Amino acid sequence: MNPIFSILSIGYIAGIFLCADSPMVSDMTTFNPYSLLHIPLYGILTLLLILSFSPRKNRFLNPTNATNPSNSSNYFTAGIIALVVAVADEIHQAYLPTRNPSIIDVSLDIIGIILCVAFIHQLESKSRFSKIMMQVSRMTKKRDLL
Repeated sequence: MNPIFSILSIGYIAGIFLCADSPMVSDMTTFNPYSLLHIPLYGILTLLLILSFSPRKNRFLNPTNATNPSNSSNYFTAGIIALVVAVADEIHQAYLPTRNPSIIDVSLDIIGIILCVAFIHQLESKSRFSKIMMQVSRMTKKRDLL
């Protein structure tokens, strides 16, 4: 795991919960254009979580490594963690006097999570560097087997 992005993820999650009771958010209705900010908010959180699973060095040198960000289980884990944070935030808002929980907010959070995972997956799968490093890794494995 990458400790820098892990710390940033924790700080970002704390910021989500601490800002839930801000006066600016409290004055808004249940759905307004500002609710759409949930999409990039949880997209950024998902990105930070995906990056926290990647090692600082040799990111693409070992494609079969479980901590490789190209590993689909890392995307799934990051998405599940972001979803748990989204649901926990709405439960937290149920106990705030100026806020109400909203299924619409959770739906927008899920859209942000899915868009981020899809975007990062596409970006990495089309990355020329990633493809080259995967081929080099396969060639070195074949050479080691001989």
